[in-house]
Amino acid sequence: MKRIFDLILGIIIAGILFLPMVLIAFAVKVTSKGPVLYWSDRVGLDNVIFKMPKFRSMVIGTPAVATHLLDRPESALTPIGGFIRKTSLDELPQLWCVIRGQMSFVGPRPALYNQEDLISLRTKKGVHRFLPGITGWAQVNGRDELPIEIKVDYDAEYALNYGFLLDMKILWTTFIKVLKHDGVSH
Repeated sequence: MKRIFDLILGIIIAGILFLPMVLIAFAVKVTSKGPVLYWSDRVGLDNVIFKMPKFRSMVIGTPAVATHLLDRPESALTPIGGFIRKTSLDELPQLWCVIRGQMSFVGPRPALYNQEDLISLRTKKGVHRFLPGITGWAQVNGRDELPIEIKVDYDAEYALNYGFLLDMKILWTTFIKVLKHDGVSH
């Protein structure tokens, strides 16, 4: 049922947001050199690596590490990078992964391929057996502000309690937090 929900909602949202995504793509292209999309190697279901697209918000040559590990992440942002990250518009291309079945709307956020500490902790707690999500229980409980151990605890709590009602609560809370820009540090 979750896959059917993801597929139908993904197609509907992609249709509704098609024009805004074209406008964002155009803005990315005219404000910085390089491709519109950044394809990131991410860890998916059962720790399998997949390519996840985002609108490019960082300048070409920025290291492929978690943003909080950069010395001065704000200096790596493109002219519109800060805005599309703060508003989470950079995440919209991930609808492609939801439609393809590589991601869900709700689940643990997909780790970067090189975040060994996060991957290891999630594997120990069985979180790797869940499809990663555009949003998740950790995102609505702190997002960028949470240490990795706490994020994994929230992911594990979701894994124990997941279901349609919890997913709806997470989606609604995400919507409210995106509108308020809660929990976004860079």
